[in-house]
Amino acid sequence: MPKTVIDCGNCGPDFHSIRQFITSNFDAVVVQTRDAEETLDVLKDREVDLVTVNRKLDHDYSDGIEVVKAIKANGNGAEVPVMLVTNYEEHQQSAMEEGCVRGFGKLALNDPQTADLLKPFLGT
Repeated sequence: MPKTVIDCGNCGPDFHSIRQFITSNFDAVVVQTRDAEETLDVLKDREVDLVTVNRKLDHDYSDGIEVVKAIKANGNGAEVPVMLVTNYEEHQQSAMEEGCVRGFGKLALNDPQTADLLKPFLGT
């Protein structure tokens, strides 16, 4: 059965790139959400294996760390692994301090190391 990934806050082109990368490397489906509220709704309604959150949400440029905090504070999503999508190490560190696992940047989407980061959550 395919794994489920929520990708929160990325614009259409970035969402499609992330989805293409994930689905070409893993048996997974990727669901797009815009913000914390939509993400929490999906977490309530289905089993999710991983959430990726853009550092700055596309629709209002709010902070992705706030989405992470909302997920981690919610009973439906507290145990789901969350990754921040950012190229900046200092933001990765901040995200991990909030309970995220190490994420990746969009510039590293086609790197084998990115697939290695995802494998523990999406591998078979």
